[in-house]
Amino acid sequence: MNTHEQRTCGRPTRSGNPCRVRISGFDVACGTHATDEDRAVAAAYQRGWRQGYEQGRESGASSAQLKIESMERRIRELEQRLDDATRIHEIAGDQVVDVEGYAYRWRGSGRLEVGDRVLLPENYVSRMKHGPGPFVGVVSALGTTYRGALSVIIGRAPETDSEA
Repeated sequence: MNTHEQRTCGRPTRSGNPCRVRISGFDVACGTHATDEDRAVAAAYQRGWRQGYEQGRESGASSAQLKIESMERRIRELEQRLDDATRIHEIAGDQVVDVEGYAYRWRGSGRLEVGDRVLLPENYVSRMKHGPGPFVGVVSALGTTYRGALSVIIGRAPETDSEA
């Protein structure tokens, strides 16, 4: 049933002619001619329609959410495969590491591991953030996908009192 359809009541009036009052939605008769049963049937249809609409909307939203999650998983997998294929771990014998989002070269002895504290050379941003001179950073990943020039790590950062 089209709930926006305009119809007339059609029930007989006192004169015997069909009622010409317009009705719409789930009503089956105008307010004058509708019985309690007519009102109950119209209310039941309306409830059923509303519940069906809500269930359909929820089902569609759930389906869309599953599709989004599936696509996000696939994107993460493809990004990881691309990262693995393009990640470099060494340049001319120097280990390449990521320190808090920036790639650096390590020429020191031994290999660096994720979590190692290192002393980094001053740069424009670090001067504003930490003041002049070298500053401490933490190795957050091994290798990089960055292809530009890399600064060289000065050395391992000294242990603090809390680490000893």
